Amino acid sequence: MNHYEWPVRVYYEDTDAGGVVYYANYLAYMERARTEWLRASGFENQRLMDEDGVVFAVRRASIEYLKPARLDDELTVHASVAQLKRASLLFKQEIRRGDELLCSGEILLVCVDTQSFRSTSIPDKIRDRIDRTR
Repeated sequence: MNHYEWPVRVYYEDTDAGGVVYYANYLAYMERARTEWLRASGFENQRLMDEDGVVFAVRRASIEYLKPARLDDELTVHASVAQLKRASLLFKQEIRRGDELLCSGEILLVCVDTQSFRSTSIPDKIRDRIDRTR
């Protein structure tokens, strides 16, 4: 499942005093979409920690804000795997209101061993699932 879409509605708690989504919340929306992509692919974060001893950590985030999202907007957060390496995944992400692009970004995730917190190979079962859907 290379491309994933996750719907989100903007709540009052997501906005600043002007009713506009606070900039850091776009990153939270993207995080949730990646988490749900992982779950929809058959892998849950807790199981990966318990069974495989790994987590995915953000190494780099590059975001471009184009237009504001506002209170009560219905948004769609898109997540696509753009690059798969031994220990990392590069996601291209977008947040849209209908067809209107509000925000885009690239998020680099690194697979990390839960004991040492050093990078480690992405488990084969995840790599194989991504390879099959590309």
